[in-house]
Amino acid sequence: MQLYLRRRGIDDVHHGGSLRYQPRCYYHPPNQDAPEIWPAMIARVTDLDGTITGVHRTWLDPEGFEPHRLGKAPIDTPRRAMGDLLGNAVRFGMADDVLAAGEGIETMLSLRCVLPTLPMAAALSANHLAAMAQPPNLRRLYIARDADAAGDMVQAVLSQRAEVAGIEAIPLSPRLGDFNEDLHTFGLDALRASIMGQIVPEDIVRFSRAG
Repeated sequence: MQLYLRRRGIDDVHHGGSLRYQPRCYYHPPNQDAPEIWPAMIARVTDLDGTITGVHRTWLDPEGFEPHRLGKAPIDTPRRAMGDLLGNAVRFGMADDVLAAGEGIETMLSLRCVLPTLPMAAALSANHLAAMAQPPNLRRLYIARDADAAGDMVQAVLSQRAEVAGIEAIPLSPRLGDFNEDLHTFGLDALRASIMGQIVPEDIVRFSRAG
């Protein structure tokens, strides 16, 4: 798992115990009775209280890192989630008054390389991100949007929900498709410069140092 994430550009993995590595994880191909076995990164999905409601699996390629698959196993669906997902997320740190939320695990871990103590949540899809539950004390929400039509939808929905709840919503926009693509294309210093220009200054001071 560490090697997979490093090859995605994530050298400092600030996941707070939300990820595990399973060297022999069953994968059931469509229309096939016998399961296959692949190594996998396992992520726990939790509610706002930290109760586990589901799991997300990313099957990995044990033979190396093919750029077109970004290290995922050569199977039809290398990512699958199960359990109670709606409203919940893979969480990196417990949010109180400030939270950054986005779709992908690697996307949010890329941001954690820059802001290692900022609480973050990966909702695993655009639709789940739009419906994600918000902490009761939240006053500022960073929306780590993907640069696509689904990202536009998420930003609009979450911004509207935040406005109704009296929460400040601030979109974070990548230069390419998402923040992990920015990280492994341009490097950490360039990602840091891009993010720091979009974050409220007091949050830079508060969350930019590892605990």
